[in-house]
Amino acid sequence: MGCEREGKDDCRCSYPCSRHGKCCECVRYHRDKGEAPGCFFNEEAEKSYDRSIRNLARNHR
Repeated sequence: MGCEREGKDDCRCSYPCSRHGKCCECVRYHRDKGEAPGCFFNEEAEKSYDRSIRNLARNHR
């Protein structure tokens, strides 16, 4: 995975923010907050905007 997507349309996250389509910035931002980026979740869980590690673990059970 590169740090920049070819186009923002490739970004699976539905939250509109300045990091949309900028994978490295997004991962760094969420890591620093103790969270996971939206693209780590399935479509239903991503739309909850709960980026907690606890929610990520629940999502992958």
